[in-house]
Amino acid sequence: MRLSNTTIYRVDVPSSDIKPGESGVSIIASGTTCDLSMDWLYSYSTWLVPAEISDKGRASVQVDGMEVRLNLGLELQEETLKLFLLECGCSVQDMSIKLDGGASWLYQGLVDAFEEQISSAVEKAICKKLGEGILKVDSFLQTLPKAVKVDDNASFDTTFAEEPLLSSSSFGLKINGLFRAGEKLPMPEYHFENSPSPSPSCKDPSKMFGITLDEAVFNSALALYYDADFMQWSLKEVPNQPLLNTAGWRFIVPQLYKKYPSADMSLNITLPSPPVIRISENPIFATVNVDLIVDVVEAGELIPVACISLLVHASSTAKISGNNLVGSIDLNDLEMSLKWSNIGNLHMDLIQPVVQTLVETTLLPNANSYFRKGFPLPIKHGFMFQNAELISSNSRIMVCSDVLWTEGLSPDHPQLV
Repeated sequence: MRLSNTTIYRVDVPSSDIKPGESGVSIIASGTTCDLSMDWLYSYSTWLVPAEISDKGRASVQVDGMEVRLNLGLELQEETLKLFLLECGCSVQDMSIKLDGGASWLYQGLVDAFEEQISSAVEKAICKKLGEGILKVDSFLQTLPKAVKVDDNASFDTTFAEEPLLSSSSFGLKINGLFRAGEKLPMPEYHFENSPSPSPSCKDPSKMFGITLDEAVFNSALALYYDADFMQWSLKEVPNQPLLNTAGWRFIVPQLYKKYPSADMSLNITLPSPPVIRISENPIFATVNVDLIVDVVEAGELIPVACISLLVHASSTAKISGNNLVGSIDLNDLEMSLKWSNIGNLHMDLIQPVVQTLVETTLLPNANSYFRKGFPLPIKHGFMFQNAELISSNSRIMVCSDVLWTEGLSPDHPQLV
């Protein structure tokens, strides 16, 4: 008896269970049905009968109640994930076999004779096919991007940093997560390390997915854009405020108006160091050092007259919009000091309300226009967060969410069977 050309052309999996463990991931598919076909050959001869009895044909087989068990290994290799098959088991409970060809009086005997062989052939074919499918999934993992583009100047480093962490109910993947400069920008000179504090956990254990972001991620982004000179502004117009003409300062800084009467002004804003983000259990805090340089326009030229040093303390709230983390900033406190002046001493207690109004009406709205756009979280294209919630802890923020698949299977999408 011989079976050949076993072809599986349909497998239905009504239910499956995935269980992570310390040694890998186990997948059990139960109640599975399978349709397949194969060639059969039967030959028989003895010394009593000199002529050989033989027959051959095709068989159509439907398998019901099949259980498939897979044990998969997952490890880190050169900053990418490697998936491999550790063990495969398949058991067949019930089969319906239809034979075509040959003599009809042999069919029932052939079915009985071939049943054990067919069961074994099905089990081997299923595991072989699954092994091929795991190789396809592994190849797919190797093609995962190592960076998520944020804009033309920066990308989000998604290379894996540590071996996968597997437990009885979940598995965790740690990625680098820091912002990296694009081709047009130099690498920032600052180095950041993740905090050793424990990560927050999702309050709802039924959530499918969790991403923990260390404050080092945000600080790396700020450092990158700072080094790229993106944190410089020149204000030549302030909405609804007469601040860009010396006439508006005549009672606050009289010597300025006296030296440059009714002259137009320009305010140049630079940061002497990158802003610093600190994450707490409730809001996110930001500390920003700002140099506010006051220029006077005379004969078409800018004349620096004073520099005021600001220490801005702000807080931010964050939320999920689509697959982006977005936020807004509110001013908490403002400290001021005179850094230098070409027009004598300035009374900072008179200047502070004006500068604070400038920060609240101009600087914060400009900053919030960027934060409302947000930055993309590391999730594969074609998937979307659903019912997401944010949890903050000391130095980290966690996104807990379900995941919605927004695209159907494409012809080249890896499939197990």
